[in-house]
Amino acid sequence: MSLEKYRSELDKIDSQMLELFQERMKVVKDIAEYKRQNHAAVLDKSRERRILMRIYNEAQDNMGKPSVALFRTIIEQSKAYQRELMPGNGKIATRIAETLKSTPQIFPEAATVACMGVEGAYAQIACDRMFKVANIMYLRNFSGVFQAVQEGVCDYGLLPIDNTTSGTVDAVYDLMKKFDFHIVRSLRQQVSHVLLVPEGVKLEDIKEIYSHEQAFKQCGKFLKGLKDVQLTVSDSTATGAQIVAQSGRRDVAAIGARECASLYGLTALDVNIQNTDYNYTRFICISRKPEIYPGANKISLFVVLPNKPGALHNVISKFAALDLNLTKLESRPTPGREFEYSFYLDFDAQVVAPGIPQLFDELENEAEEIVFLGNYSEF
Repeated sequence: MSLEKYRSELDKIDSQMLELFQERMKVVKDIAEYKRQNHAAVLDKSRERRILMRIYNEAQDNMGKPSVALFRTIIEQSKAYQRELMPGNGKIATRIAETLKSTPQIFPEAATVACMGVEGAYAQIACDRMFKVANIMYLRNFSGVFQAVQEGVCDYGLLPIDNTTSGTVDAVYDLMKKFDFHIVRSLRQQVSHVLLVPEGVKLEDIKEIYSHEQAFKQCGKFLKGLKDVQLTVSDSTATGAQIVAQSGRRDVAAIGARECASLYGLTALDVNIQNTDYNYTRFICISRKPEIYPGANKISLFVVLPNKPGALHNVISKFAALDLNLTKLESRPTPGREFEYSFYLDFDAQVVAPGIPQLFDELENEAEEIVFLGNYSEF
């Protein structure tokens, strides 16, 4: 046979498979209706295992593994179809429905907001972009921001979570598990670092530089060009500028925002010293109570999965089946467990989209723990 004839045979088989797949999905639709009427869950893990075992045993010519892989995909598509047809009724789906009813239609213009650092910090600059009027509470560390929100001392908190140059802000992710909070909005803030010095100080005079550790990472190329300069970590970039201004020394500098020059009477000795002009920090706005505003299109989850082969793959396959764009997958060590990890997931979706409430139901059944962190807009 020629190659074209082989391909013709494949086309005929594919058409037969498509016809059978459509017949299968019609039955899946009937099953979804039955489950809806009888309040049954989409997921039936024991039946899945029986199906896959039967497929493996019935496959011939050493085709067991590829046959199981094919039917895993078919089963995931079947469950995704059922999710679209059935309402979510789990704890997360129920709470989301309540949140949608209680959230105002417009994000507030004015609020009391907790930020780390002092005046001139990038968090303050981001806060002024997010709120038209903000009463800012400055705190020394990220933990203080989380705590102020959890205890109801302020309306919101603003925290850096990712940077395009230095990556994840590990300290924030490690604190997420310890506090009860909800993400209600996020923004991307361009970060342009400036070398700040007391008036008259020259580059060759500098023996010590103060800034936040993230700023040092983002300005690594510039710092490598300096000799015999000590890097001292401060609570925030603006705190570093404040320390330099109050030190009275003529051999110190700070790395921070240009705004800190006028705020603390310093001079911008060098500008745009970050590794790349494409240097953006993503900030999240957190609240004590869940809020989901119109137009929210990004969802964040915290998930603890069973420590067994395929657990993470099973979760990711559910997003693929629903054609969801998973934009962030961050693993963090699970406290008290040796080499076991928890996961933070961001994906593009709205909680009211078909299949999403049912996805939450299924994750609740499969995960050891799942926390809905928020559905929000990012700008």
